[in-house]
Amino acid sequence: MSNNKIESASSHDLPFLPYAENALEPVISAKTIGFHYGKHHKGYVDNLNKLIAGTEFADLPLEKIITQTAGKADKTAIFNNAAQTWNHTFYWRSLMPKGGGEPPAGLKQKIEASFGALDACKKELATAAMAQFGSGWVWLVLDGGKLKVVKTGNADVPMITGIKPLLTIDVWEHAYYLDYQNRRADYVSAVLDKLINWNFAAENLG
Repeated sequence: MSNNKIESASSHDLPFLPYAENALEPVISAKTIGFHYGKHHKGYVDNLNKLIAGTEFADLPLEKIITQTAGKADKTAIFNNAAQTWNHTFYWRSLMPKGGGEPPAGLKQKIEASFGALDACKKELATAAMAQFGSGWVWLVLDGGKLKVVKTGNADVPMITGIKPLLTIDVWEHAYYLDYQNRRADYVSAVLDKLINWNFAAENLG
């Protein structure tokens, strides 16, 4: 899946999953992916297309829609659906079958410079995931040359404050409830150990 798919203007499409629906098992079941991708993510894309039809946002790339509607009370629905479309595409790419393990050398060096060690970075991501009250996202970001962990509520994205996201973990209940019920910590821990796509983060770091 290329970045161009995320950026397609005019009518926005549901991007292809980068792997089969059952590829993340047993950490995330095909049933969860079926609902999460096939219902939730698709719903955001479909709603966005309805909301922007015939408006000044109709032909804008997704990221421009997000930045131009962020913080505007009369554009909340457009922002929420555009941001959630973008967030989910980014989340699918933040995961990979047989993920986890060691990051590529350049990213690992940056992680160690920013957090002291890879385990400390993973622990901070897990702690932020548990600290996010209600729905939201946890992100590894590049901010002013340093890596940081940030969390956002609901549909919010780090880029609206000028911070560059490297990877994300979805902590909305629909991301894990069929598999883990209320055990968010178990879900996050399993994702970090077995699915997180450090290669994607390294690509975004540049």
